[in-house]
Amino acid sequence: MDVKAIREQFPILDQEVNGHPLVYLDSSATSQKPLPVIEAVNDYYRNHNSNVHRGVHTLGSRATDLYEGAREKVRQFINADSTAEIIFNRGTTVGINLVAHSYARANLTEGDEIVTTEMEHHSNIIPWQQAAKATGATLKYIPLEVDGTVTLDSVRNTVTKNTKIVAIGHVSNVLGTIHPIKEIAKIAHENGAVIVVDGAQSVPHLQVDVKDLDCDFYAFSGHKMCAPTGIGVLYGKKELLDNMEPVEFGGEMIDFVDLYDSTWKELPWKFEGGTPIIAGAIGLGAAIDFLSDIGMENITNYETNLVEYAMAKLGSINDLAIYGPEKRAALITFNLADIHSHDVSTVLDAEGIAVRAGHHCAQPLMKWLNVTATARASFYLYNTEADADRLVEGLLKTKEYFGDVF
Repeated sequence: MDVKAIREQFPILDQEVNGHPLVYLDSSATSQKPLPVIEAVNDYYRNHNSNVHRGVHTLGSRATDLYEGAREKVRQFINADSTAEIIFNRGTTVGINLVAHSYARANLTEGDEIVTTEMEHHSNIIPWQQAAKATGATLKYIPLEVDGTVTLDSVRNTVTKNTKIVAIGHVSNVLGTIHPIKEIAKIAHENGAVIVVDGAQSVPHLQVDVKDLDCDFYAFSGHKMCAPTGIGVLYGKKELLDNMEPVEFGGEMIDFVDLYDSTWKELPWKFEGGTPIIAGAIGLGAAIDFLSDIGMENITNYETNLVEYAMAKLGSINDLAIYGPEKRAALITFNLADIHSHDVSTVLDAEGIAVRAGHHCAQPLMKWLNVTATARASFYLYNTEADADRLVEGLLKTKEYFGDVF
């Protein structure tokens, strides 16, 4: 990978923050956007702006072609069988909630089980809490190992014949844990359950093949993979989506409306009520082109080497606690002695280094770690070893700022 050439595609990186060159290490929260994505959205609004599907005029046809063309790009990117299995929405949270409302509430009864883990993002816990309350189902958690992983034995011991849904993140947004989704899906299916995967932190960094994983539902967000905010995808197996009811009603998703009853369009449009996120979908298509041209395998390999370099450098800092397994995705979550993560982040920001601080929408995991908050540095294809060096320098200055009394 020519990282220098890649960085030149991200104009936001060419700036100073607080008098220092920007080091952006917060891509797990949202990635920066390359010029091809910015230009694709700009081109849509300048030259093709129109609502989609119903218009027969030229602009409407162009907009529809761009919007549905983006859906085909997503299908290819994750290797789904059909564009009917690609539901556009606002993001991972919306996708998971759609499954929790439309599938879970129609298929769960008292005594059924929903299985997840304590390391999940709130977006993959709260919808299942609410589904359990609404149906009488039981919510169960797979035990975590001391390094923040789950073993297949623990999965087998937790998933039973009463389990109807296994909901799990492909990659932890805090620990960087990469779960063996294909093997977990096999265990779920052997017990008659479906598996719902939160792919927010995986699709931007790993080659995802939903057919090889054999997942039933897979949700992810565009803004973490170089696309605009406000666009996301829910993949679902067609036979499951066909039997699910919409949760949002109105324009776009209807076939025929009478005074007292209505019928729905076919997939995927029955789940896309209202004017869709047209510019966002077009931007997502451009982001997929950008990432595909670089190659997801190249991105994964580059990030693996980069995070190993960063971990080795950070390991030289006394009193720095790093959470999660040795083998991880491209993020590092840590605490520096007893300095609050917000203070660490504030000092780093003064040095032009952007990291995330807080509970990362994972309060159950913070409780499991026995901390209230952590700092997180997350890397992407535009980061370099020099960025990791700047992080180390910034943390050493943080210790110095607080008196280096540790």
